[in-house]
Amino acid sequence: MKGKRLLFVVGPTASGKTAYALRLARRRDAVVLSCDSLCVYRGMDIGTAKPTPTERAEIPHYGLDLVEPSETYSVASYIRYRDELLARMEEEGRPVIIAGGSGFYLKSFFTAVTDGAAIPAYLREEVKRLAEREGTAGLARALRERNPPGTAFAGLDWRNPRRLQAALLRCRATGKSYDQLRAEFLHTPEPLVEWEKEVICVERESPSWDEANRLRVADMLEAGLIRETRRLRGAGFERNPSACGAIGYRETLAYLDGEVDGVDRLAELIVLHTRQLRRKQQAWFRRQIPIHREVVV
Repeated sequence: MKGKRLLFVVGPTASGKTAYALRLARRRDAVVLSCDSLCVYRGMDIGTAKPTPTERAEIPHYGLDLVEPSETYSVASYIRYRDELLARMEEEGRPVIIAGGSGFYLKSFFTAVTDGAAIPAYLREEVKRLAEREGTAGLARALRERNPPGTAFAGLDWRNPRRLQAALLRCRATGKSYDQLRAEFLHTPEPLVEWEKEVICVERESPSWDEANRLRVADMLEAGLIRETRRLRGAGFERNPSACGAIGYRETLAYLDGEVDGVDRLAELIVLHTRQLRRKQQAWFRRQIPIHREVVV
């Protein structure tokens, strides 16, 4: 391999980045590393629009089907998996194309996104129960009690329960204050500096995207999204908020519970929420990721 180079194919949902990444992989004899926080879950196939078995047989894909959907999977776990894979591909001389669009997973290639603190399972369960019992106020109280007087808590969103849980978990797991942890995190070196990185952002024109979105949702429902969601529910994926709360699955769960009136209405909701997600992702990519060129498909 001449130099160490990573090519990223990113873009908002339903933009055509999977097909574009496959075309590049064929030309370059490359493997594809998924950068999608939902594709790590086994059995979540239709609702995540994973590459098909035929595509995966043709081009080696990594980052797929790593854990059961009832299990949690963190960005820290993904980083460890990614770094091991990159080292192996470098030894084999195989180019790697990164394809996907999940925020922290993608951002982790360019800047530090986690302090890597090991959080014991029992501690996660304790903090989760506290959040369920006392909500944001209880998390805030516990975090203040865990930190010395005068702690600044710079950058902390006190209204965001997920951020409060993360802060409390790290303070308890490490025994350090929020300010100490933040200072250490801000001095974390940039990851993968030895790799040259090129980012291609794939987009569709809005009328084309709207049609592709509607067709994709229709195809998912025809392929068995409702059946897949019912099976995942039976396997306990509702224990994992990241999995069961994903667009496509959360609406289908509501349909199964009788809260959505009919399959047509289910399709409308998935189309609507996917459109809303696209707008958020478009803004996020331009703020957070160094895009080198854009491709309209």
